[in-house]
Amino acid sequence: MATAFSSDGEAALRRELRAAVAAAPRSDLDGYYEMGRAAAFVRDGGFRKVALQFPDELLADAVEVAGRMEAATGAEMYVLGDTTYGSCCVDEVAAEHVGAQAVLHYGPACLSPCRKLPVLHIFGQQPLDVGRCTEVFRELYPEQQSCVVVLSDVVYAHAMGELEQQLCPEYPNVIFSRLVCGDPPGPAVPGEERKFGRQFLVKAAGGLQDYAMFYVGAEGLTLTNFMLTWNCCPFSSFNPITGCGRRETLNVNRALMRRLYLVERARDASVVGILVGTLGVAGYLTVLQHLRELLSRAGKRSYTLAVGKPNPAKLANFLEVDIFVLVACAQNSLLDSSDFYRPVVTPYELELACNPAREWTGNYLTDFRDLLPGSACAHVELPPAVPAAEAVPDVSLITGKMRATHLCDPPTSQLPPSTTLACRDQTQALAEISPAASFLESRSWRGLEQQLGQTPVSKAVQGRRGIAIAYEDEGCEQP
Repeated sequence: MATAFSSDGEAALRRELRAAVAAAPRSDLDGYYEMGRAAAFVRDGGFRKVALQFPDELLADAVEVAGRMEAATGAEMYVLGDTTYGSCCVDEVAAEHVGAQAVLHYGPACLSPCRKLPVLHIFGQQPLDVGRCTEVFRELYPEQQSCVVVLSDVVYAHAMGELEQQLCPEYPNVIFSRLVCGDPPGPAVPGEERKFGRQFLVKAAGGLQDYAMFYVGAEGLTLTNFMLTWNCCPFSSFNPITGCGRRETLNVNRALMRRLYLVERARDASVVGILVGTLGVAGYLTVLQHLRELLSRAGKRSYTLAVGKPNPAKLANFLEVDIFVLVACAQNSLLDSSDFYRPVVTPYELELACNPAREWTGNYLTDFRDLLPGSACAHVELPPAVPAAEAVPDVSLITGKMRATHLCDPPTSQLPPSTTLACRDQTQALAEISPAASFLESRSWRGLEQQLGQTPVSKAVQGRRGIAIAYEDEGCEQP
């Protein structure tokens, strides 16, 4: 799971490239990539430069699709093959590098709203055996009065209308969700649920907790995200690849216990690294500022880190950081950090740890936009500051030590607090001591020393050839 968001790159370094690599052509390229709808989007918008974003598994078709799109629209097409972060998010940064006026996003998508460029999502119409899916639904829900919400992976959304025609005459209380790309216009009506690019209206008097969830799609991050968010609802699923259905047995309570343990780790942390995991989702700059202010009020130091796709090797370079918080789309926020040197939490979990006014209610939030000040549905204002002498003592459940949980007053000036000042030398000059500098001072090895004037001068020699993972003079391992 640690490599779900990214990989360590070893496979890419060892992979051999051949010029004549060709994937098996699709029998219906125009239908699969919805060429007509995409061409109409480009022509109607008057776009002259368009970026085509493909995930790795669809790159083999990129050249053919770009050529047909240029012939149909007359616009310049630029293929984005290596996304800055997760391939489910629209890579507006790479699109802006080529001056693109719009983006055609192909393949699975998290449907997070973008900040600047117009986007058309083309998911790719994966085949679905509607008859078999209907049979599985009847087996899982034999009672025809069952209240069920049908969700699907985006690549099977094209077949949901046919499935609805099969089930609704028999099951009057079945609700089909609709895909919504971007923020839907207008406020939500009572009983309407809007999350993760899905929209559906709950009709039962007891609300969503009276419904079961039926998911059409393979097991993955999307299903896990749904199950944690709607953890009051029993889930079942149908996998179109295997043609099998099942009741989901993932112990959601155990998963929540693991996440709540990370909340306790966040309460103990004194230095927090804010990982920038998206540059395209609307509101990411606002949540970065919100997290900085929250950590400052909680008496914790924070560092904002833009490391691209996070992996254990990258984050291990920041040993002074006690815990990381990942700002990413809802689908990529639940990063399993069991292989990481330090835990990685979500913005919601950090809020649970640092905002005394926010309490655990059983509802889990993975979309950071729900936390933002203003019109967000789950925003909780920070309470007023409490003097340290009046703060309620708190004991860590992990270390057993006392810790401070009260909020400080917001800083009124840019001058550093007096507690971070120390004498630097005999001239009584003052220097600010940061947690990172203090950590470096405590390390026995602090990096290479320059030793200026002490190293003898030598002639330049030819260096080693190859890449660091396998230099030419190292030889090959014998099987």
